[in-house]
Amino acid sequence: MKILFDQNLSRKLVKRLVDIFPNASHVQFHGLTEASDSEIWEFAKNQEFCIVTQDADYAERSRLYGSPPKIIWLRCGNAPTSQVEYILRTGVEAIQELMHNPMLDCLELY
Repeated sequence: MKILFDQNLSRKLVKRLVDIFPNASHVQFHGLTEASDSEIWEFAKNQEFCIVTQDADYAERSRLYGSPPKIIWLRCGNAPTSQVEYILRTGVEAIQELMHNPMLDCLELY
């Protein structure tokens, strides 16, 4: 499962979660640090990534356009990286369901 961490999340998550998301990446690794939401959306769509973000704009876009890309919307506020890691680890089954269910476009994790 390919996930792309948005610019509002630490790039350290890529290494910290390699055991459950071996194909994870970060927008910074693709020269998208200053890219607009639309540019990141198109990149993720074309490269078959699921976007992991804290930005409500992606959830809105998902409601309007559906997927791809699928969206994991982290609703934890400005949490430390360790907390974000914990949320993603405990939500891994829900994330797998999101990825495999064509009826799902966006997953909110708290």
